[in-house]
Amino acid sequence: MLKKIEHIGIAVDSVEGLNGLFEKLLGTEVYKEEVVQEQGVNTSFLKVGESKIELLEGIDDNDDNVIKKYLQKKGPGIHHIAFEVDSIEDEVARLKQLGFIFINEEPKKGADNKKIVFIHPKSTNGILVELCEDLSPNSE
Repeated sequence: MLKKIEHIGIAVDSVEGLNGLFEKLLGTEVYKEEVVQEQGVNTSFLKVGESKIELLEGIDDNDDNVIKKYLQKKGPGIHHIAFEVDSIEDEVARLKQLGFIFINEEPKKGADNKKIVFIHPKSTNGILVELCEDLSPNSE
């Protein structure tokens, strides 16, 4: 089952260029920056209470980069909402039985030591939903 909102992903032109703005806005500092080659993104994370904001910048020069395509089509803004789950495989199976369609059913490595899958926006009225399982030892 879904445990909580893990983070909200925001597509940006430049993570470095917007870190300062979000630090001022949220009154907190970026606690982690990470490049995820497999996803073609540069990320930074800020905590807000129990939740997080993830800034996402496309790093590939190829035209298939998901974040760059999103920015070209819609401009900077909220890209996805992510929910934490205990078992990503169990949650994929449960949601598939309910008719949800996935972009990737096989979990991939995501930022912040997470295993991730995305539910296709066709299944969620146009909203990109990410499921995250924390792979960190001693994760709650």
